[in-house]
Amino acid sequence: MHINDKTGIKEYQASPERYKTMAYNRCGKSGVLLPAISLGLWHNFGFVDNIHNAREILRSAFDLGITHFDLANNYGPPYGSAEENFGVLYKKDFLPYRDELFIATKAGYDMWPGPYGNWGSRKYLMASIDQSLTRMGLDYVDIFYHHRPDPETPLEETMVALSDIVRQGKALYVGISNYQPEETARAAALLQDLKVPFVLHQARYSIFEREVENGLLETLGHNGVGCIAFSPLAQGMLTDKYLNGIPEDSRAAKNFTYLDKEKLTSNLKRIQSLAAIARERGQKLSQMAIAWLLNQPQITSVLIGASSANQLKENIIALEQLQFSEEELVAINNISKGE
Repeated sequence: MHINDKTGIKEYQASPERYKTMAYNRCGKSGVLLPAISLGLWHNFGFVDNIHNAREILRSAFDLGITHFDLANNYGPPYGSAEENFGVLYKKDFLPYRDELFIATKAGYDMWPGPYGNWGSRKYLMASIDQSLTRMGLDYVDIFYHHRPDPETPLEETMVALSDIVRQGKALYVGISNYQPEETARAAALLQDLKVPFVLHQARYSIFEREVENGLLETLGHNGVGCIAFSPLAQGMLTDKYLNGIPEDSRAAKNFTYLDKEKLTSNLKRIQSLAAIARERGQKLSQMAIAWLLNQPQITSVLIGASSANQLKENIIALEQLQFSEEELVAINNISKGE
């Protein structure tokens, strides 16, 4: 790094060591390799957040070998602000490294008023990718996802729109998120017929949330599609934060919709039991939870959020201990199922 004479801010030069320790996993049967841990910009990157902190997180992530940054049109708050902030920081720090980055965005949830700002219509998806590229200052994204299935729009319409987005050069690959096994199989068949590179499914998966084991992972494997797991720490439950109560500044204390006190309290004994296994392994609970996911053969990458660069670095330490004994796996499985 060197100092910009006009601003006094250190200009970013990526660490020459950035590829020495990160593991990269093949994404299904594609040519894509993703870092074992990827960075999600769902929280902490909107206009309500500190952009200098966001900048430090992104710089630290890339220096540690995280090449995959994951966004969506409505990340913020407000909607669109995470993409806009990312665009500002991309231009300042990452423009020289564009070909080393794998940038994702999505559309499928509520974004703008009226009948065309949600779900999976061709009109919504085509408008959304253009808006996202403008906000981020990019010519293309590496992968564009349909964020959730649309029960009203024909799946063919949604998949053809994704296909056209690739053919227009606005995305290199396509993905889907939150689809069930049957919907995923149909989407894969349509995209195969369209000869579009469908490489990734993004799904909620953690020790506490295992719905993807309902056949989705097998469906992805059969179709040569990778899986990236989001919410790997069950919105903070799988961390050491709540082992001795609920801190006043925590998500649970604020009763955010995705983690409330009742849910946390009802799972406290399970959390403490898992933390005990993690301690015996020489890990924090969060590190063990990430390692457990990477132990699943269909998982290409684990998508983590970070409120600080230090938190990010702490979670990446999970990669130092990925092996589990059979006894540990059985114990974790029993706790996960409440046995």
